[in-house]
Amino acid sequence: MESQTEISKIGEFGLIDRITDGITHRNSSTVAGVGDDGAVLHYPDTEVLVSTDLLVEGVHFDLTYVPLKHLGYKAAVVNFSDIYAMNGTPRQITVALGISSRFTVEHIEELYAGIRLACEIYGVDLVGGDTTASRSGLVISVTCIGNAAKDKIVYRSGAKDTDLICVSGDLGSAYMGLQLLEREKVASGGDKDFIPKFDGKEYLIERQLKPEARRDIISELAQAGIVPTSMMDISDGLSSELLHICKASDVGCRIYEDRIPIDYQTAVMAEEINMNLVTAALNGGEDYELVFTVPLHCHEQIEKMNGVKVIGHITKPELGCALITRDGVELELRAQGFNHMPDKTE
Repeated sequence: MESQTEISKIGEFGLIDRITDGITHRNSSTVAGVGDDGAVLHYPDTEVLVSTDLLVEGVHFDLTYVPLKHLGYKAAVVNFSDIYAMNGTPRQITVALGISSRFTVEHIEELYAGIRLACEIYGVDLVGGDTTASRSGLVISVTCIGNAAKDKIVYRSGAKDTDLICVSGDLGSAYMGLQLLEREKVASGGDKDFIPKFDGKEYLIERQLKPEARRDIISELAQAGIVPTSMMDISDGLSSELLHICKASDVGCRIYEDRIPIDYQTAVMAEEINMNLVTAALNGGEDYELVFTVPLHCHEQIEKMNGVKVIGHITKPELGCALITRDGVELELRAQGFNHMPDKTE
């Protein structure tokens, strides 16, 4: 095993130097980044978008089975996804870490290797951040800055009656990946030499550990000249995100069970753990796919797009929000995804 360096030996500033060495800028909007009291950004004639995500060990991730490099990559990408969900382009991020004493310099370098890889792939600049001690494990806070033309920004509040409801990719796979990881963790009994049974389900593991932001869908929409009327990324589950859109837009919706895109590996895993497949697809979360609405006249263009499926339509608010089952039964759409602030009684 390679020797590990205690962070106290090189100090906070030594650690910052190690994890930011060689950082280069890819965006003209980045005037100054790491190395001063603050970053300097310049955005002429465009709107600035800002999003922040907080990841807490034991709540959002388990380092028993989540590699630090994957965690760093995911922490960055989920923030990029928020900017894409507003039809914008992520340009810069800042990263703040709360680090407990069990982490070494090499651990943090591995985490940053994932962050920097994500920045390289998506063309985003790492321009600053902070580090501090933590008594409760690892805490990661990422703030992402992006931009978009004023007339291209998409909010949650623009959906209109008769709009089509569209989703990218497939749903429920990230949640099933989490169930698989948790199952194998229990099966291991803490044995470090335990070999988990992931054969045939690699896609589920990748969806959970290394999600990707759907910038390709944003690009396809732009090429087709389509600006969605509303949009969100699916972090807490399709049901939850759709209900957010409907509340913000003062509309109702109808989605159809047989149109919800689900991968074969997701279906197999759901059967193995005796879980309702549609429930997983509607409420699993962490897919980071896009759910968006477009005017009805865009139907033909949307049908030609790779990786996008029409799953329903927006209705008048008095009709409420519902799922239409394969048997034609109308069920009230409920948010059963991850609750970030559970009641103390739960």
